Amino acid sequence: MIFGKKKFLAAVGDFENAVHAQDQAAAEQAFGRLRQTSAKAGDRAFQEAGPRLAALLPSVPHGPRATVAVIAGACVERGADASACAPWILASAREAFAAAEDFCARWADTGGGELPDLGDEPTEEIIGRTGLEPAMGWFTLPQWEMACVAMLNDPAVRRKSEGTAELLEAVGRVAEASGHEFKCLAYALRVLDDEPLVVLHRATGTGYALRMSGIGDNFQLHTLLAGVLIGGKHLPGRAPSAGEIAVCTDAPGQVATEGSFNLVAPDGTWIFNEGDPTDVPLVDGTRLLVLDAPPYQRTWPAGRFFPGMRGDLVLDRVLDAAEAASWFAKVQPAKK
Repeated sequence: MIFGKKKFLAAVGDFENAVHAQDQAAAEQAFGRLRQTSAKAGDRAFQEAGPRLAALLPSVPHGPRATVAVIAGACVERGADASACAPWILASAREAFAAAEDFCARWADTGGGELPDLGDEPTEEIIGRTGLEPAMGWFTLPQWEMACVAMLNDPAVRRKSEGTAELLEAVGRVAEASGHEFKCLAYALRVLDDEPLVVLHRATGTGYALRMSGIGDNFQLHTLLAGVLIGGKHLPGRAPSAGEIAVCTDAPGQVATEGSFNLVAPDGTWIFNEGDPTDVPLVDGTRLLVLDAPPYQRTWPAGRFFPGMRGDLVLDRVLDAAEAASWFAKVQPAKK
């Protein structure tokens, strides 16, 4: 393993030198060795290589840049410092989505038609219509999505990284122009941390102040709410098992679960499990959620939308009757 580490890091060093020297042939050769030696490198080698590879991104041509970002993301998943890698990767991803937005516009201006599949390779005809850089931006978006999610699994990155709002806006513009959702990246960029959440249970008239972090979708939120409020003996109903809670926090895999509530917004409209916690509206600066009885039985595989992201939901306090009533005054009856 030590020998594998040395070979891998030697390839990383050769790749760094070739990129800085703008020696394309040497860079391609070193990059090939880097990929060949990675299987036997070991975690410590990946931890050292991640920030070094990420810092190279501005100097790497647009085509291979996304592949280097994916490898840096893999390094983070093996223990490399995500905070050291993320600024380079998120900045390059913003450039890629800007180029992809340009690609969509140029495609429409040159005759339109169905956009090329993201799984395909750019052809000379495509590059002729849109230009090389816009085309590479478009075709590398799946790789940028993968690399960015690897960074955003880390709560420190989500809390500190600059430009995430701009990246989310760029993702939205490309999604609107292309019809491609980029759901994983959009959801990851919308993940909330240390976010206050007031939950009202309509049938009992009770209220709860909670705090949520790292929750990828409302399926996960739903299960964790049932664990905290029903499992904590605050509300009646079926409490999720310890296994169901574990897979929604930090355990691997999925476990079958059953819905305990209907999630409802303060205006009475339903909040669907398929959405994410930012669907819960802000009322006076705090997210406010109403729990009603489920209108029908619903089951799903409990787990985490982002398997590499820890989810947490903690109960700060039970609201007293007067405070709960003041929040209930801000909500409307549920709509069918």
